[in-house]
Amino acid sequence: MIGMAGTGKSYWANKLAEHGFRLFCCDDLISKKLAPLLKRPDGTIIRMGEWMGFPFHAGYKKRESKYLKFEIEVLNEILDYLEDHDNNLDEDVVVDTTGSVIYTGEGILKRLRQYTTVVHLAITPEVREQLLRAYIFNPHPMLWRDIFSKKPNEANDAALERCYLKLIIARQQLYERNADVEINYYTRREEGFGVSDFLHLAASTSRSKGKCKSPSIPL
Repeated sequence: MIGMAGTGKSYWANKLAEHGFRLFCCDDLISKKLAPLLKRPDGTIIRMGEWMGFPFHAGYKKRESKYLKFEIEVLNEILDYLEDHDNNLDEDVVVDTTGSVIYTGEGILKRLRQYTTVVHLAITPEVREQLLRAYIFNPHPMLWRDIFSKKPNEANDAALERCYLKLIIARQQLYERNADVEINYYTRREEGFGVSDFLHLAASTSRSKGKCKSPSIPL
């Protein structure tokens, strides 16, 4: 699936893994590549969100670029695996992407659409505020791609809130452009909605678009 961090991608990826899907978690794979940088002088581990920092922190853009570089490497490795096994893949695969997958370049996104059914977990306007508060309270790696800016005398939190809406709107357009199917927030929250319902929606759209291969899904 694709979508903003905090929309449930990892939740559904793990649910599918419980049902036999092989799980590729991009966050975990990126973290392994960043491991040498995620250590304090005393040897304790720094969380990726803490390492990345907020967009107003010194050195943020350099760390943002490094993260994106490793994200591109991870996705190429996953897609190479899917491509190598395209004709005889005997396993179902789910790719738990990051919210910034849409910044990895058209080449990667084209391959992602070719070898997987791309599922977008859409959100409602009221959820945006929840995601912003969660990000401020417990930062995760967030690529702002020059959308963040500060007005004269504007507080950091105020600038984050103002620019976060712009970031979501810009990303939503890219998610929608690259998705095969969109599962809206209220559908996912319906009582009894489970893995079989999720796969049914993904598979029906996959067939309608001529994708009759492995039900590999980026989450």
